[in-house]
Amino acid sequence: MVNGAGYHGGMNHIQRYLTEEVVEDYADGVIDRREALRQLGLLGVAAASALGLLAACDSGGTPDPVPPAATAGPSSAGPAPAGPSALPTQAITFPGPQGRTLMGAYAAAATAKGAVLVIHENRGLTDHIQSVAGRLAASGFSALALDLLSEEGGTAKFTDPAQATGALNAAPPDRFVADMKAAVGELATRQPNLKIGAVGFCFGGGMVWSLLNSGEPRLRAAAPFYGPLPSPASFAGSPNAAVLGIYAEQDTRINADRDAAEAALKAANLPHELVTYPGVNHAFFNDTGARYNADIANQAYNKLLAWFNQYLV
Repeated sequence: MVNGAGYHGGMNHIQRYLTEEVVEDYADGVIDRREALRQLGLLGVAAASALGLLAACDSGGTPDPVPPAATAGPSSAGPAPAGPSALPTQAITFPGPQGRTLMGAYAAAATAKGAVLVIHENRGLTDHIQSVAGRLAASGFSALALDLLSEEGGTAKFTDPAQATGALNAAPPDRFVADMKAAVGELATRQPNLKIGAVGFCFGGGMVWSLLNSGEPRLRAAAPFYGPLPSPASFAGSPNAAVLGIYAEQDTRINADRDAAEAALKAANLPHELVTYPGVNHAFFNDTGARYNADIANQAYNKLLAWFNQYLV
């Protein structure tokens, strides 16, 4: 965890996570000081607190920059995403809570053997996350990538990714849970005879934990990738979910939750496995990010498919 006097204030656990993520990016050399201060400002962190957070990082010495993302194939082609080539997604809208309209990207498998809700990172419904839905569809699981910024007009409304993060930070977490439940219902309508799972990454991993924590009996499998655990965590209201928790060895901020996640899963008597991949850091699955590791991302994707094939088919 990062430390800084006074920044916690009245933050909920998602706001605290988003703040810490900016500081971690600065500490790892992913963003510079000016950009870190700008992003913290968009999250509503007061200037004095933001300076204190970054100064705490500086006291440890100048960090080495995160190396370029690991590639698989010619460097001119860029990093190769994990899994098969993605099927195309289509933009959809569907009814949400309280008369709201929700947005998403849907990819139908040619012969679906299960259905999966995909929850995005803290930049909203990006092309990367849409490709995850397309890759799952190519692997036999129809997938809906939900846009948790639907109420703000959708992720595409934000030309600055940091402003999209700021909008997520400003929204009440209960709204996200209600929207995810509506998306589970949309999947059940589109694929009425299939079991439903969920996967989320970073912020989205935390959202999957929150969905489990809220009670969602329709979920038969869930796979949060390195996301923050709500506290207190209790999954008794999601009695049918088999949970695969994905962690990264160098992601000490999120790994601090691992024991609590294990205890909550055991207390709820849910089938589960928590996997920590060695030598990688937070967001190792995102092929558009600085921490991407192609080999480990492929291992994690294959593990995810094996989990869904076991519990959704």
